[in-house]
Amino acid sequence: MDLGTVFECAVARDPAAAAIVDGDVRRSFRDWQTEIRSVAGGLEAMGLGRGDHLVCVMANGCEMATLFWACHMLGLIFTPFNWRATAAEIAYVLEDAEAAAVAFDAHGRDAVQAAVAGTGIDGSALITVGEGGAGTPFAALLDGVPVAGPARADDNETCLMLYTSGTTGRPKGVPRSHRAERTAAASCIAHQRYRFGEAALGVMPLFHTMGIRILLAAAMLGGKFVSMDAFDAGAALALIERERISALFLVPTMFHDIVGHADFESFDTASVRNLGYAGMSMTSQLERRCAAAFAPEMFCNYYGSSEIFTFSVCDHLDVKPGCAGRAGLNQRLRIVTADADGNAGPDDVLAPGEVGEIVASMDSPEAFTGYWKRADADAKAIRAGWYFTGDLGRLDDDGELYLMGRIDDMIISGGENIHPEEVEDTLDACPLVRRAAVVGLPDERWGHRVTAFIEPASPAAGAAALDEFCRASALARFKRPRAYVFVKALPRSASGKLLRRLLREGAYQTVPDYDTSI
Repeated sequence: MDLGTVFECAVARDPAAAAIVDGDVRRSFRDWQTEIRSVAGGLEAMGLGRGDHLVCVMANGCEMATLFWACHMLGLIFTPFNWRATAAEIAYVLEDAEAAAVAFDAHGRDAVQAAVAGTGIDGSALITVGEGGAGTPFAALLDGVPVAGPARADDNETCLMLYTSGTTGRPKGVPRSHRAERTAAASCIAHQRYRFGEAALGVMPLFHTMGIRILLAAAMLGGKFVSMDAFDAGAALALIERERISALFLVPTMFHDIVGHADFESFDTASVRNLGYAGMSMTSQLERRCAAAFAPEMFCNYYGSSEIFTFSVCDHLDVKPGCAGRAGLNQRLRIVTADADGNAGPDDVLAPGEVGEIVASMDSPEAFTGYWKRADADAKAIRAGWYFTGDLGRLDDDGELYLMGRIDDMIISGGENIHPEEVEDTLDACPLVRRAAVVGLPDERWGHRVTAFIEPASPAAGAAALDEFCRASALARFKRPRAYVFVKALPRSASGKLLRRLLREGAYQTVPDYDTSI
């Protein structure tokens, strides 16, 4: 079953049900189907056909979600990219994806137009949302001759291509088939125990695997996708109250800001029964705060990737804080010898308790088949039928997984391996700390100096006070930070991931008047 048919099934099941909310825009499945088919007809009139890439550089909204579904009516490949990207980055993606057309809104307009100027894409292949900018207005697509229904693409045809964040080089295209996407969404529904008619907050960017997953799962369940173009904790709480949102699938950064909002108690959040986080680890302290704030029926840690959506899931965080659980329905996992040079194989399995690289079976129906035009990346990441995640982890005595950070982020200080997330988990429990990130900086004596970057929550958050807190905790003495830097904000990606690389490169602003001497 192709994704276009997935949407048609949702319409047939309950045509009057609310499908999408975007500000004042509200559409039932029946009404949205009419718009989607018309937009698909408009794209077809532009000359787009099966297998073409439509690159979409936009913030979340009804228009972007409509283009997603319209692509699947025609058998196009929906190719979203970060609207915060530079013109050079967008130009690279346009050429790499061999884009047949590009859609953009006010957020990415200047960068897209600068990017297009250096490519072979002309004005007839541009789609603009809102006023200004060359190309076909999105509103004109709504006047297209409606297609009769889905193009009935083959299950194994590519329907989506996501781009990795490119934190270690050029972003890599991740082609996803109809089968992989449909199975991943069903897996998400099963693992998180979503219900028919679920109302989900659609704030995770639609250029990110979590954003796409929420959109697709909502449709499969006849649920409501409440779109939000940019995250703001207060606005999110207002939407939760107004739209009776029942499911939040977010990165930990967003949960941190929501439960820490000064007016949290003044909002009615009783409708929220299902919490899930992914994209990065959540500290034990934040897990406890989320559980206390929402008292959810379901609260899970969902570990996965763009390449293979589900790795593992933990739905008992009250018993095992920070645990990533067991392999998902469609998956097998191993912990193997960590080797950044790529010499380890999937049979170099470690014993429980030992920290190594997490590898996942490529047999999963949720898996991609390889990167777009990147044989070099395939050779590094895919070995003997296993996907090497680049993540460090360990299994406990029950066979459940705990994440220990990225291989590239591991700190070796004085010959000891130190995992940043363990230190961050300790610092996060300190009331003087709003947020913490730990990296290893070069040190002539130690090799790496364990350095904590702190968003302070109090003027009393000096280095000596935090060192005293660490000494009094269960953290081993040799793992405690040897230096503290107090910053205005920790650098994060558009999807909320912590970017430790930027801290190592000095891309931060310090906060004055904090004592940094231990």
